[in-house]
Amino acid sequence: MLNSLPVSGFERGFRVMLSHESVLLDASLDALNIRGDGVYVDATFGRGGHSKALLERLDDAGRLVVFDQDPEAQAVAQGWMRQEARLALEPFNFSHLYKSIEARGLIGQIDGILFDLGVSSPQLDDAQRGFSFGKDGPLDMRMNPLAGFSAADWVAHTSYDDMRRVLREYGEENNAGRIARAIERAREQAPITTTLQLAELIERAVGGRRGKRIHPATRSFQAIRIAVNRELDVLAEVLPQALDVLRPGGRLAVISFHSLEDRIVKQFLRAQARPPAPDPVSPAPPARVRQVTRRLCDEAEAQRNPRARSAVLRWAEKCA
Repeated sequence: MLNSLPVSGFERGFRVMLSHESVLLDASLDALNIRGDGVYVDATFGRGGHSKALLERLDDAGRLVVFDQDPEAQAVAQGWMRQEARLALEPFNFSHLYKSIEARGLIGQIDGILFDLGVSSPQLDDAQRGFSFGKDGPLDMRMNPLAGFSAADWVAHTSYDDMRRVLREYGEENNAGRIARAIERAREQAPITTTLQLAELIERAVGGRRGKRIHPATRSFQAIRIAVNRELDVLAEVLPQALDVLRPGGRLAVISFHSLEDRIVKQFLRAQARPPAPDPVSPAPPARVRQVTRRLCDEAEAQRNPRARSAVLRWAEKCA
């Protein structure tokens, strides 16, 4: 058990990382209705906050499979696995959920799956990852910095129309056109390669802060991160996979922080709970989920952990 592990230098390091409070921790574990001998999936391991608490509720027969595409998160999970036989790592984006669970021979045997969407606190805090404009660093923003194209690539090659669309749709940015035009002009003069370059460019494009409570680049950075990592597309792809791998009575729980993420989850669960008939004369297919539930963080958690303020937990149970 993780609680009884000896504290090596490596373990002290990742326990520091676990000091970031996991959002809606108790609520999400309660939503999974954990059985001691069950098989569970943490599809977004991060630094293991939810996984650690989930393992504490499992007995010796329980198993936990975790997914993460971030090499730093994988290193934490691999460190745990050296002394935690109940834990298994799939070092992939959670879009590989069905394929990985199938390879383990566990299709239809998973008791619960948890998704904690978005970027993790350690990723935001590390300037070298390029997620935040609070500290200058390379303009990267990839969840897996070893794969795909970076945010610097995105701002270098994306057309004005696509930039404007992404900033407006994913960032709900009212100044999307002005910011996209500013990026287009700036990159003609020199590459935009750091977070501070981009943040200052956006601030100038919208006329400075002028008493704004949040930095003018906040929405744009969010939008670019979502685009670089295909976060909304991947979420829409994985939700049907999650239902396919769950056993009847298994639970799916999703914590989202962005209204677009939450809308995808809400619409998916609603459609699975009340599937439409294929045509006016055909009966509707049976529901695939029941007990669709929504939960927000309370004021006490929001004060302890400001990141939780926008969090929404939705969960449902797969029908027999």
